[in-house]
Amino acid sequence: MSGPGTPSLNATVEMRAFRKVSPMPMPHSMERITAAAQAIRAKFAAAPTEAIILGTGLGQLADQMTVDVTIDYADIPGFPLSTVESHAGRLLCGTLGGRTVVAMQGRFHRYEGYSLHEVTFPVRVLRALGAQTLIVSNACGGMHPLWERGDVMLIADHINMLGDNPLVGPNDPALGPRFPDMSVAYDAPLRAIARQVAARQGITLREGVYIAVVGPNLETRAEYRMLRALGADVVGMSTVPEVIVARHGGMRVLGLSIITDMCLPDSLQEATLDEIVATANAAQPKLTALVRGVLEAL
Repeated sequence: MSGPGTPSLNATVEMRAFRKVSPMPMPHSMERITAAAQAIRAKFAAAPTEAIILGTGLGQLADQMTVDVTIDYADIPGFPLSTVESHAGRLLCGTLGGRTVVAMQGRFHRYEGYSLHEVTFPVRVLRALGAQTLIVSNACGGMHPLWERGDVMLIADHINMLGDNPLVGPNDPALGPRFPDMSVAYDAPLRAIARQVAARQGITLREGVYIAVVGPNLETRAEYRMLRALGADVVGMSTVPEVIVARHGGMRVLGLSIITDMCLPDSLQEATLDEIVATANAAQPKLTALVRGVLEAL
């Protein structure tokens, strides 16, 4: 019921209809992307054809690169800063496997407090530099009962359980379509090349589904049962947002995971970061051989 000084229902509707609404800011604006890309080009003029993201404990893949320029993330406008101790927080520019590449030695995660727009901003910049292919790696927990710690898994598909999506918000058609198709998120020809390289190198290469959760805690026994029931073979806290943005931008994607701890509910043991990093380090020669072989085949 309306009283003295109370606007009528019609007046309230009219006020809402004509209220000025501020437009949402573009989370990945071309201005920000261009500024970051220009800062990198000022130090490394060559256009990369491939970009690599190195996950937890996998930074030593950079030792196989011929690094011409190293750029700290702090020197790239708009880049977040790595807060995880096993992530160096540097962009490496040079060659690997005969290809011009840029490699992120350290990535960003939702659990660090960053939004998924911030987490994936570097992918936009890598694309703007000219990279047409993204090779993304990670350390993960293994839920497949027949696999072992230290195995490398080729990502065939993923499940997003982060509760968010980096494409939420206004869409810039210059960056990609409003509704990108994710039915083949991980490039089939690249996966075929990885299988061939693994066979030649004598590397056991698993293939399965990666599920992304927020973290930073590791899961409970009940949660591992649930994630396995959903169809996942491994679980981690990264990768999926980067892949979504890469595909949105038209990049081909190859995903590789190192299983660093076993997440079998009926025989679950506590895992520490030191153990996870040590397992990732021990498995790095296999990952390095795979990535180099794929690049050489391209």
